[in-house]
Amino acid sequence: MTRVLVVAAYDDALHAHAAQRERALERHGQTVTRFDLTARPGLLTRLRGGDLVSRLDRELEVAAPDVVLVIRGEALSAQAITTLRRDHPGTWVNWVPDDLHGLAIVQHALPAYDMVFAAGTDVVDALAGQLDRPVHYLPLAADPSVYKPMRSRDQYRANVVFAGTATPRRERLLGELVEFGLALWGPGWRRTSLRDYCRGEQLDTENFVRAYAGASVAVNIHRSADAEPAVIERGVNQRLFEVAAIGVAQVVDHRGDLERHFTDRKEVLVYRSVEEMRALVEATLQDPAAAETVAHAGRERVLREHTYMHRLKRLLDVVREAGRRA
Repeated sequence: MTRVLVVAAYDDALHAHAAQRERALERHGQTVTRFDLTARPGLLTRLRGGDLVSRLDRELEVAAPDVVLVIRGEALSAQAITTLRRDHPGTWVNWVPDDLHGLAIVQHALPAYDMVFAAGTDVVDALAGQLDRPVHYLPLAADPSVYKPMRSRDQYRANVVFAGTATPRRERLLGELVEFGLALWGPGWRRTSLRDYCRGEQLDTENFVRAYAGASVAVNIHRSADAEPAVIERGVNQRLFEVAAIGVAQVVDHRGDLERHFTDRKEVLVYRSVEEMRALVEATLQDPAAAETVAHAGRERVLREHTYMHRLKRLLDVVREAGRRA
């Protein structure tokens, strides 16, 4: 049994995945404790020295972990990690969940870790020449006990659904789908030209699942500043796995890593242009039986290969193998 300290941001919205990764570790028989990077210290903690590194130092003293798993951890500098590693031996691992656009916020500290995992092959390649150790590819995933098929009604029922933050590119693409019965969920949409299609801004986990579960067709648009088609970045997002796990037909923009995980036209429906996106959405709405076949196949693929149980087993196996070689 391994003692693992998970250092991450925790909440039930943008950072809900930290708890899901933690549960996967526990299901693998690990002893898991957590350090919440976003938690506000209480008065006693502030009196004892409430800065982030001091609080983490005390948690490490109590937990005495064999493995420290940091998810992103942009608030921790390379110097802080080096100091903490000196006082608290063990294997320090960073799992970078970001795409190339987000890599800069954590890149400065990665040389201080023993091991680095990255969620996109493009991020792996970007880091390969900067670190003096291998960077391991470990994509994102879903917890199928959370992201699962369910019956949605009322405001959660719609033909076409996108749940995520508004961006100019997403506004432009989704504007082509309003005639099919579009429903939007997420921050920022009420300040766009698609404001009338926004049904809610709160994207906690329960609402996210209900929103996509109520869709006939789920749309997934990666967050990217690139012009159409968005093919420069290869990494796939969290939503790819979660929507597939919910069991709804997913129309998703092409990314280089996507074919590693799902088969186009069988488990997901991949588009490379706005015209192809429209055509796929329309065809899927017109053929519910075919949509159901794709939805079922996508969820089955997640259950076979893309849960956090799969990902954390891979991470633990790599860490243990490195320990045996040391």
